[in-house]
Amino acid sequence: MEHFDVVIIGAGPSGACAGALLSKAGKKVLCVEKQHFPRFSIGESLLPHCMQFLAEAGLEHAVQQQAAANGFQFKNGAAFLKNDFRTAFDFTDKFSPGPGTTFQVKRAAFDKILADAAAEQGVQIRYGVTVNQVDINAPERTVLNVSDDNGQQYQLSAGFMLDGSGFGRVLPRLLDLEQASDFPVRQASFCHIRDNISDQRFDRNKILITVHSSLPDVWFWLIPFSDGTASLGVVAKQQRFDAALSAADNLWQHINQTPELAELLAKAEPINQAQSLTGYSANVRSLHGNRFALLGNAGEFLDPVFSSGVTIALRSAAMAVPLVLRQLAGETPDWEAEYSKPLRKGIDTFRTFVTAWYDGRFQDVIFSRQRQAKVTAMISSILAGYAWDQTNPYVAEPERRLNVLRELCLDAE
Repeated sequence: MEHFDVVIIGAGPSGACAGALLSKAGKKVLCVEKQHFPRFSIGESLLPHCMQFLAEAGLEHAVQQQAAANGFQFKNGAAFLKNDFRTAFDFTDKFSPGPGTTFQVKRAAFDKILADAAAEQGVQIRYGVTVNQVDINAPERTVLNVSDDNGQQYQLSAGFMLDGSGFGRVLPRLLDLEQASDFPVRQASFCHIRDNISDQRFDRNKILITVHSSLPDVWFWLIPFSDGTASLGVVAKQQRFDAALSAADNLWQHINQTPELAELLAKAEPINQAQSLTGYSANVRSLHGNRFALLGNAGEFLDPVFSSGVTIALRSAAMAVPLVLRQLAGETPDWEAEYSKPLRKGIDTFRTFVTAWYDGRFQDVIFSRQRQAKVTAMISSILAGYAWDQTNPYVAEPERRLNVLRELCLDAE
């Protein structure tokens, strides 16, 4: 049985970041990944807060160095479109300190860049490995039963285990930690396109979020890349999709019901087969347990509307690693007080704004014609990923502040 200080499940952003940080600290780290990289994934519009954690893990340079060659697009904000009303937020003009720009990335390339950079720092990564069973109650260490692509089974042991498996949610399934999300079941249909956009009003440095012309709970993402391609998707409650139609037909049917977006994409050409993802919102009873912790989407995923997924993944990795190091050194960290509760504070901030997006309150704010610069900067900070900055009033009291702001916006209209 091979022994490692830490075994990480999943070589995506959270796994690569945690692995690199642990390896920097001199730990023997193994990352096991079920798939083979590169592989397709959504979650392509990063938030500036991500860059802080990539820098801490020594991964930012690799991303910067390979951005142009992989079509990564410089990003400085988010644009919104609703019935021909356009507005935008500049992430460099924000309330919270920290990076104000980032990239829109093709995740197949991005995730491989991070994993390769982590491997260069000493993280051992094994692809094509499935975790079949874990024993978290074995004496002194955790035992994992795994198998490779050839069906060969073997055991690993670890002083600690981190789950960065994303939507695979390995430990929540194996340890019966899953808990139903309180979000409605929504579906996304998406593909990559060659966008062929010539409209001068379209800013390739920003993600474009468009609201359906007549259904305010239906929205579209358009994430441009620097090589003239883009990621395009629609998100709605499951019942708004026609089960008799393909993912592509559902996507374009909704687009054609939204004239401003249909006009923008009039010359677009799909370059891969459209896919659908249903019921992606997820939660767990606990983010930690005996010698293990859950990172990013393996723990909780809200919704793609504000691109929070990778930010939460990287933030969770950066928060978990110091506690792992202390535990390996013989201490007894309070994982609930030092990891779960502070991580969930930021997630709950995102939750408030995601919920308010779908019930219309945040859309009333986003599309208000009246803006106050200081408040705009505070909202911009949250959209840029700084959902843990308690000095921001809209983070400290998100529900109350948002409700008051919405009323002010309605009164001003």
